[in-house]
Amino acid sequence: MSRMLFVNLPVADITATREFFTTLGFAINDTFSDENTASVVISDQAIVMMLQTERFRSFVAEGDIVDTTVAREALFALSADTRDGVDDLVDAALAAGASPWGEPQDLGFMYGRSFRDLDGHAWEVVWMDPAQIPG
Repeated sequence: MSRMLFVNLPVADITATREFFTTLGFAINDTFSDENTASVVISDQAIVMMLQTERFRSFVAEGDIVDTTVAREALFALSADTRDGVDDLVDAALAAGASPWGEPQDLGFMYGRSFRDLDGHAWEVVWMDPAQIPG
């Protein structure tokens, strides 16, 4: 059985979030979106549900929502088909209002760059050539 992955994230402005991710080339599944939610399609097996903060809070059984200005709740990694694809996606994110996060990583067989989205969630974009992995 192939499993799907659904990640739920709080966002301050659902309209800005929707614009940001569509600018990066991701589709929004309108069937599962509304004025408080954007269902961002990463692939046919991975969906990120962006939920207006109060809508997200209704899903949280206990505890606080992480303040992304001082802590990370997770690092979300996306694959790219090429090294240039890494740069293209990160550069598009930065142009759309994201902020850079960390330094680029170049190990020869693997290359990655990271950014923080409009709500401070950390995204890493990685390309890897398995044929070049040492030993």
